[in-house]
Amino acid sequence: MNPAVLGDAHRLATRALEWLHTAHEQGHGALPPDGGADLSDPDNAYKPIGECALAASLVLRETVSGPTERERARVLLDFGWQQLRQGELLYERQFRHMLLSDPLETYLHFHRSGYRHPALDELLSGLDGLRATHAVETMPNRRLAIANARHVIGLGSRPDWDALAAATWLGARPEPWAIDWTTGYSVTHTVFHLTDWGALPERLPAPLREYLAAWLPVWADIWRETGQWDLLGELLIVDACLPEPVCDPQNWEQLVAAQRADGLLPRDLDPVDEDPERAFKDNEHTAVVGVLAGTLTLARALR
Repeated sequence: MNPAVLGDAHRLATRALEWLHTAHEQGHGALPPDGGADLSDPDNAYKPIGECALAASLVLRETVSGPTERERARVLLDFGWQQLRQGELLYERQFRHMLLSDPLETYLHFHRSGYRHPALDELLSGLDGLRATHAVETMPNRRLAIANARHVIGLGSRPDWDALAAATWLGARPEPWAIDWTTGYSVTHTVFHLTDWGALPERLPAPLREYLAAWLPVWADIWRETGQWDLLGELLIVDACLPEPVCDPQNWEQLVAAQRADGLLPRDLDPVDEDPERAFKDNEHTAVVGVLAGTLTLARALR
C-alpha cells in the first residue's frame, strides 16, 4: 500500500473522529430533551446517532487506532446508548412497528461493541422467525443491510448471500457509464453490507470484485472531479473492502485537502454553513464516512 495513502487515511480518520467527538460534547446530535422522538418516522432524529455509532463501532472493531481515538469512539457509543435510553427507545420502536428494520440496524452497532438490551434481543429473535419480516418489500441493497445486521447480532436466519447480491444493481454488472449519483450510493452500500464493512471480503462474489476493480477507479475519479466528497469517501470505503486497492492515490490527496483544520469534512463544494448546529447536520454523515474510509483502509493494509 502506498505510504502516502496510509498517512492520508490516518489523518482523515483521526481528524473526522475528533470533530464528531467535539460536536457531541457541545450537544449536537442529541435527541429532544423531552425524549419525544417520533417513533413512527422512519428517518427520525436518531439516525445521526446510529451513523456515529457505526463509525465508533468499527474504530473499536479494528486494531489500527490509538488509545485516544478508541476512547473517543467509546464516548460516542456511550452518548448514543444513553440517548437511546440504553436501548429502550429501539425496543419501543421495534415493538410498535414490527416490519421496520432501522431498530435492528441501529442496535447492530451497539451490539457489536458489547451493549445489550435483553428484551430487544428476545423481540428480534422472535421476529426473525416470522415469514412476514422476511417478506417485506425492500430495496435489494437494503435487504443486504438487514441480512448482515441479523448475521452480526447472531439471529438464526441464514441468508443466501449470492442471491441477495445478484438482485442488486451492482450484481447485474450493468454498463458502468449508466451509473448516477443515487445509484452510486446503492453500489457502495451493497459492498458495505455484503462484506460487513470489509470484515468478510469473501462474501463479495468474484465477478463483482473483477467488475469493481475495473470501474471503481473511474467512478472515484468522476466524483473527485465534481467535488462530491461524501460519495468519494464512500467509494474509497469500497476500495478498502476489496482484496487490493485500485483507486488513484490522488483521490485521498484531494479528500484530505478538502477537510478543514477542525476535522469537518464538507459533503460537497457548496459553502459550509458556519452555524455549528447546521454545520453538524449538513456534514455529520461525511465525517462518519471519513472515519470509516480511513480506518478500514488502514485495517486492510495491516491484514
